Amino acid sequence: MDGAILPGVVLLGFMFLLLACGVWVALALLGVGLIGMLVFTSSPAGPLLATAIWGSSNLWSLASLPMFIWMGEILFRSRLSDDMFEGLVPWMTRLPGRLLHVNIIGCGIFAAVSGSSAATAATIGKMSIPELKRRGYSERAILGSLAGSATLGLLIPPSIILIVYGIATDQSIARLFVAGVLPGIMLVAMFMGYVILRALIRPQEIPPLAETYTWRDRFNSLKRLGPVVCLIGGVIGSIYSGIASPTDAAAVGVLLALILAGASGDLTRAAFVDGLMSATRTSCMIAFILAGAAFLTMAMGFTGIPAGLARWIASFELSPYALLAALTVFFIIMGCFLDGISVVVLTTAVIQPMILAAGIDPIWFGVFIVLVVEMAQITPPVGFNLFVLQGLSSRDILYIAKSAVPFFLILVLAVALITVFPGIVTYLPNHM
Repeated sequence: MDGAILPGVVLLGFMFLLLACGVWVALALLGVGLIGMLVFTSSPAGPLLATAIWGSSNLWSLASLPMFIWMGEILFRSRLSDDMFEGLVPWMTRLPGRLLHVNIIGCGIFAAVSGSSAATAATIGKMSIPELKRRGYSERAILGSLAGSATLGLLIPPSIILIVYGIATDQSIARLFVAGVLPGIMLVAMFMGYVILRALIRPQEIPPLAETYTWRDRFNSLKRLGPVVCLIGGVIGSIYSGIASPTDAAAVGVLLALILAGASGDLTRAAFVDGLMSATRTSCMIAFILAGAAFLTMAMGFTGIPAGLARWIASFELSPYALLAALTVFFIIMGCFLDGISVVVLTTAVIQPMILAAGIDPIWFGVFIVLVVEMAQITPPVGFNLFVLQGLSSRDILYIAKSAVPFFLILVLAVALITVFPGIVTYLPNHM
């Protein structure tokens, strides 16, 4: 075993000890980095700590994070999300599975304007759970489709976790956003395909059609989808057309969200302040974690642990497929105890040298890691989507997790598909 592995094992054990004691993730990262610098190097820890924190916070690309988070908070507090739900209902009644598809399409649309898995689950869930239960849909099917579909908030751009990955690995956020489009569409299609198949096999789980809609009703319902479609077009279109960078597009999104919420009459002073304060708290948490991760990354470089670990893993002569399989298991286990952003920033310093040495495209790997982290969102004990849906449904975590098992397996299949056919991820970024 390489001589750098022992320090890595010691620091990893120390990190898990801090996390088990309830220490904040950011402080755990800073503490482990500081111990690594003081014990295993002779470099000046204090100046390097200040340099790392300042360097990680003085990034223009980081400004997009609080803006996209604030945009999601504005929508969460407005009737635009309700309009989106009601606008989708008339179009889903003819499909096998009927209104369960509203969960999937609604999560896909809201993911495109929120960037957050938990926000997507909360927003769509608060509308669909009582409505679908009232209409007689199976609660297991409702919660399972919501838990699985809400993970789209991590993948479909603008994705907060893709921004974090891009900052942590110095990759183009715009290219990462583009890379997430086709896998996101693929996942929506796979989720809908499963719901259709289940409805055909178990038709008793789907209640009889309670109301009918004419084509006139369907086209009239498009008016309720208009504001959200305009918001998506303004944000995503400005990025893909080259008019705005992801950071500039985030500001465009906030402005459009404020205008639409104001036009609908939902932009009260209380809603504005609540949304702003909630976005501030979330942004500060993420920025603090990124600062801790930046120092840990610097400390790992000085200790030589990432290079040593890469040499050690290279000694096993794993193929890229075997390496990805091992990393998939590793990320799922990590995701059982940490949120997705923490998983990304905790592992980037060690994992990036390995994937580069294996010849794996870092843009492709960004989508891969998001898909694997999506699995962790619906696995206990720390599946954030499960916590959100528990609060909305009053069901226990294990009941919701069991309901989400088919969608977990679909995510596993999606990881296999992008591994075998990497062009699903890389085609658009390479041709933008």
